[in-house]
Amino acid sequence: MPELPEVEVVRRGLERWVAGRTVESVEVLHPRAVRRHPGGGADFAARLGGRTLGVPQRRGKYLWLPLEGRDLSVLGHLGMSGQLLVQPRESPDEKHLRVRVRFADDLGTELRFVDQRTFGGLSLHENTPDGLPDVIAHIARDPLDPLFDEGLYHLALRAKRTTLKRALLDQSLISGVGNIYADEALWRARLHYERPTATLARPRSAELLGHVRDVMNAALAVGGTSFDSLYVNVNGESGYFDRSLDAYGREDEPCRRCGTPMRRRPWMNRSSYFCPRCQRPARAAS
Repeated sequence: MPELPEVEVVRRGLERWVAGRTVESVEVLHPRAVRRHPGGGADFAARLGGRTLGVPQRRGKYLWLPLEGRDLSVLGHLGMSGQLLVQPRESPDEKHLRVRVRFADDLGTELRFVDQRTFGGLSLHENTPDGLPDVIAHIARDPLDPLFDEGLYHLALRAKRTTLKRALLDQSLISGVGNIYADEALWRARLHYERPTATLARPRSAELLGHVRDVMNAALAVGGTSFDSLYVNVNGESGYFDRSLDAYGREDEPCRRCGTPMRRRPWMNRSSYFCPRCQRPARAAS
């Protein structure tokens, strides 16, 4: 599932190619693509038609397009395989095209939502006073947000009394971090994924947060992480950060610090990748 860097890459593409354009018509080609919209496909299309899209916004893994002059936003949930593509109108339809948005201008491009596995979708929601779609108002700020409060995060981390990777993936504590970038940041910080959060002193939590930011910025610089053709930017291009991963997906390969074979362990229906020498379980606070 796309994490913060991948969603931010898509957001930037939409800001360039879609912001400020007025919707002429919407065609919903598969009902599951708008299943999170209470009124269904016809209502979604009717309420979006004639509206002008504002500057796309993001919090963590969540992306939305505000409607100018209205306290409404189109929330995009990419799921496992969702793609928001800006394509020439004359381009052939993608096999898994679910929603088409045409614009009332002569730029010759349209916005397409493509989703092979139909786990993602688009929906319209009322905004909170802060400008967030109401259904994601509980999501915490992400580490790249200038208003992210490191002090409050550390206190919440200590109070949560859980383990580090669970805390990194808890979207009510910090948003945007998923399985891949959690493993990468923990490897960089030399911290075991099952280390209790209560054992982490303030300097170490600040160091871990710094590594989270560093790995996400590095991924952003190369367009995110793509393991297959399902994650692409709005122009259909893949990211290249998978070539730079230090932990995730490197089972039995030598650790890039110490040469010890990397290990993979089942974790919450996923996998955790770590170095058994560099990332030993903690026995005491540090």
